Amino acid sequence: MAPAEACIAIPPGYGDVDAAPLLCAGLIGYRAWRMAGEGADPAVVGLYGFGAAAHLMAQVALAEGRTVYAFTRAGDTAAQQLALSLGVHWAGDPAQAPPQPMDAAILFAPAGELVPQSLAQLQPGGTVVCAGIHMSDIPSFPYRLLWMERRIRSVANLTRRDGHEFMAWAGRHRLRLATRAYPLVQANEALDDLRAGRIAGAAVLTA
Repeated sequence: MAPAEACIAIPPGYGDVDAAPLLCAGLIGYRAWRMAGEGADPAVVGLYGFGAAAHLMAQVALAEGRTVYAFTRAGDTAAQQLALSLGVHWAGDPAQAPPQPMDAAILFAPAGELVPQSLAQLQPGGTVVCAGIHMSDIPSFPYRLLWMERRIRSVANLTRRDGHEFMAWAGRHRLRLATRAYPLVQANEALDDLRAGRIAGAAVLTA
């Protein structure tokens, strides 16, 4: 049994498959969202890697009145269409410049090359948050991309506050969940589809 203070209640109205992304992608995503806004109030936010976490945080940011841009793998029209269907203001790939410079960027894709690419699209004082547990090496980049008080931050863990705040938010705002369920015996297939970018939204394993 877990102590009560370590447990977080899932809001009513979410079935098991829909609730699954809230417990990992949603919580880490919310932590990254909070870090992107610490010490600032980002009006324009870019989400890199539009999957399980980003499709939830896009809805949080939009509900708070932010302008949201989604960056996907080049040619990933399924993820871009999902992003636009949720109301993001623009969707493209990291090689494209968004309609205007951003105040913050959250990197959900574990690709180190996205760090200098996202820095290049930030306003002075902007923040890049690396939300993955693992990431490929960050390539060298010119200091001018970091100059003007831009910041790079990483997410290590979430707090109970993050969990309680996000679940309370999800209870007040009905999130649209894009999920694809796999039986547990197809876990390897789910991982292959995830690596290959064949999943728009979140993959969920079911018993």
